[in-house]
Amino acid sequence: MRILMIHAHPRSDSYSAALRDAARDALLAAGHAVTVRDLYAEGFVAALTAEERERYHTEGANERGIESHVADLRAAEALVLVYPTWWYGLPAILKGWFDRVWSPGVAFRLGDGAIEPLLTNITRIAVVTTYGSPTWLLWYIGWPDKKLIGRGIRRLCAKGCRLDWLYLNGMDRRGRAELDAFLAKVRLHFSRW
Repeated sequence: MRILMIHAHPRSDSYSAALRDAARDALLAAGHAVTVRDLYAEGFVAALTAEERERYHTEGANERGIESHVADLRAAEALVLVYPTWWYGLPAILKGWFDRVWSPGVAFRLGDGAIEPLLTNITRIAVVTTYGSPTWLLWYIGWPDKKLIGRGIRRLCAKGCRLDWLYLNGMDRRGRAELDAFLAKVRLHFSRW
């Protein structure tokens, strides 16, 4: 399977980077082809410029400057997102990646009434994330990032696209043994793909 992995954390020595590496290594060991895009490391610019917004609805022209991201997305059969959840949502750079790359003609087409999904090549999405909050609070506030990806992003992929959600809550209070146990869980999960 061709897998596109998007990582969104500014530090190369972070726990998020360790989660990225664990998932990537397990997928490679299972025989998958993995393309990793580390948004911070490559200096991805999250904000749309005025010029980009002007051509946003012009299919083809809206791909200028992000061609390699679009090519990776179109080639992928699965998407793995690795990020820390900040303020109950995606890091700004990851939200900006969706804003800039998942554009008309790439991820969807505006039709009469409903959006037509165009990323039907993607049959599986996995999220690996951490939360500082306890699980009960995520449920109470409506689990915003899970709703965005599960109900919005996934809708632009193949019908029946599977969503795997691997998360560690209470991140700021976890000891080394608990962090290592979650890394092991991530490795095991992706080794079974």
